[in-house]
Amino acid sequence: MGLVETEGLILKSYSLAEADKIIVFLTENEGLVRGVAKGAKRLKSRFGGSLEPFSVDQVTYFQKEDRELVSISNIELINSFFKQASDINFLGKFAYLVDLLTEFAPPHDPNERLYRMAKICFKTASEDAESLESIVFYFQLWLLRLGGYLPDWSKCDVCGEKFSSANNAYLLSNFHIVCGQCQKSRNNLIVTPEQRNLFETAQKLSPSKFADLNKNRTQDLKEMSSILRRIISNIIGKETASEKILTASL
Repeated sequence: MGLVETEGLILKSYSLAEADKIIVFLTENEGLVRGVAKGAKRLKSRFGGSLEPFSVDQVTYFQKEDRELVSISNIELINSFFKQASDINFLGKFAYLVDLLTEFAPPHDPNERLYRMAKICFKTASEDAESLESIVFYFQLWLLRLGGYLPDWSKCDVCGEKFSSANNAYLLSNFHIVCGQCQKSRNNLIVTPEQRNLFETAQKLSPSKFADLNKNRTQDLKEMSSILRRIISNIIGKETASEKILTASL
């Protein structure tokens, strides 16, 4: 492939040998990329603070066809959200979202909508701490939608009847929902009309507008996020390490 220049969102970094780092970043044009930044751990590194997680950078790297790791030659910082990551709540939640990106985004498979969604979610949450719970839910939902995994909650999965704005629905083990007439177990989790409204409006609004509309609905957002976490864990076949930490802190 040769020399590549693209905008990227830095997700993770790892130490490599004495002076180098492995950087994991999601790019606008090339999908998920892992690369080596030589000399990044030195005090006078040319990369400076541009390799910190949650930063948006212009990245230049060289890729050989027979190697998984690219060689990063230059990074120019565009925007950084690392300051906000000093907040333990922000850090814990976004570490989970970063893990989801690395699980769902195939290496070197461009997905412009996924990149733009992740970037605007990071930006929105970093600028308004009160939006964090809304953004986590929004991010999970759109990750599932863009991957083709989001269930249809507009109608009963059994009879096909459209849900009214007044009736509860009931969650099945396959994460679809049914009406009161079709549910066969009293142990099914109730999904309220208000919670279904979150599910629907998140698919119609931008992250910032959705967050502004739902800042005071913390409990509904947490309960819906919990359902989406279960769907995601079922898809990838495991809980991520950050998810276990996040769940334990709730």
